[in-house]
Amino acid sequence: QVQLVESGGGLVQAGGSLRLSCAASGIIFSRSVMRWFRQAPGKERELVATITSRGTTNYADSVKGRFTISGDYAKNTVYLQMNSLKPEDTAVYYCNCVWNANYWGQGTQVTVSS
Repeated sequence: QVQLVESGGGLVQAGGSLRLSCAASGIIFSRSVMRWFRQAPGKERELVATITSRGTTNYADSVKGRFTISGDYAKNTVYLQMNSLKPEDTAVYYCNCVWNANYWGQGTQVTVSS
């Protein structure tokens, strides 16, 4: 049974930082593509960052230079370090795993106040 559990969301002032964590179980982490998505109210879910099993990373233009995705294979956990946060980063952030199928976490709320 695959499970993705996000944590680390919260309320932060603009310019602040948060680190999201996604603990994965039931998958072969080292063979998976891990991604972070976000969905703001009234908007479509958008891809924020990706890390492949080889450690290759990609980012949405809106977060380049501010967000960093990383993985700890020993802990089966992927992280999203978010710096210089802006009010427009406010959204529910979802962890996603592509392995033998597409799996989603339950989401964690990030709110950035101006």
